[in-house]
Amino acid sequence: MISRRDFLVTSGIAVLGRQPKPPKTRVALVGTGIRGVNLWGKELRKNYDDVVEFVGLCDINPGRLEFAKGYIGVDCPTFSNFDGMLEATKPDRVIVTTVDSTHHELMIRAMDAGVDVITEKPMTTDEAKCQAIIDAQKRTGSSVVVTHNYRYAPHRERMKKLLTEGRIGRVTSVDFHWYLDIYHGASYFRRWHGKERFSGTLFVHKACHHFDLLNWWIGSDPELVYAQGALEHYGRNHGFRSSQCRGCPHREQCDFYWNILDEPHLVDLYVGNEHHDGYIRDGCVWSEDIDIYDKMAATIRYVNGVQVSYSCTTYSPYEGYRIAFNGTEGRLEAWIHERQPWPSEVYHELRVTDNFGETELIRIPHSGGGHSGGDTRMQDHIFRDPDGPDPFGQRAGLREGAMSALVGIAARKSVQSGEPIRIGELTTLQPE
Repeated sequence: MISRRDFLVTSGIAVLGRQPKPPKTRVALVGTGIRGVNLWGKELRKNYDDVVEFVGLCDINPGRLEFAKGYIGVDCPTFSNFDGMLEATKPDRVIVTTVDSTHHELMIRAMDAGVDVITEKPMTTDEAKCQAIIDAQKRTGSSVVVTHNYRYAPHRERMKKLLTEGRIGRVTSVDFHWYLDIYHGASYFRRWHGKERFSGTLFVHKACHHFDLLNWWIGSDPELVYAQGALEHYGRNHGFRSSQCRGCPHREQCDFYWNILDEPHLVDLYVGNEHHDGYIRDGCVWSEDIDIYDKMAATIRYVNGVQVSYSCTTYSPYEGYRIAFNGTEGRLEAWIHERQPWPSEVYHELRVTDNFGETELIRIPHSGGGHSGGDTRMQDHIFRDPDGPDPFGQRAGLREGAMSALVGIAARKSVQSGEPIRIGELTTLQPE
């Protein structure tokens, strides 16, 4: 015989079991390039299908769009017209993974339609576009998430924890040097990224990742940037060139020759669809149309007095970065290898050295998943626990996206003018 207490307990469970699940987030994706179809397409559908529903895909290339639908594994409608997609599908969120220089257009149109936005970094490529995004968000109240996944890697989170705890005292300066290797680095010069009008230069497209980390680690906003940059290796700095690697007459003598036909995914995504829009994925790294910098350096001053020395080289024999935080009570440093011509380590290593004291080596095991595990942890934050705790402040919104892009924009403007650039003079968003 069941007791009254047991009856109430089991009845309560039954009632709770009948509670409807919260509705899935209705997501529309615009931009079906490699980042769109992989992280924000296939991986999102596979790992978050219980909380996310794809309601639309959009791209100007019909062939790539059709491939994306099958590759991602969704049965939603596809669109070549972005506004038409917004009207027909009524998404909760739009994910923007298009060419950098077009982010602002799509973000603003989505916000004006009452839709929240998730955008790939960089948020935008110049100060006028940045101001337009700021104005649209203020006008509409829509939410903006900028996908700064680098914040979520465990070894970078540990750095943030050590700095927040005051392990080396008050941070006074940072030395930060990034190395792109002759494979990854060269890839930017084969693609649309090699044109300033599309990417804003690598000071914006790539280095916004690095500037966002600095802003986050330091816990302050940048206020003054002075930079130098040059194109001295790729582009016109070579004795021969062709239009692309396929069919190149110099393939036997070019160390940078790359056969895209050996990459089935890229063949399906790009080669098979280039006749629709003319986009060549295996362009020549020696093209005279390349107008971005391949070596960059910047000095950045923060509101809280921290000074940063930053550099980026795009033709290194290995990939990764060196960083050192100098504090009033010690130094935190790391040399992180992301790809190198020697056996991979199984740990990321940080070293903390106290003034007049000991040194400590901290080993953090490599994490699985893209960007040292950052991609999955970021998507968990966005889709599984959007209102949950964020003890290290890893979520990045409009302000964070703007500040990281504005450092790169200021750096580019400084190279072009020869003068230091004040962040507060670029938009209405003031450094704090």
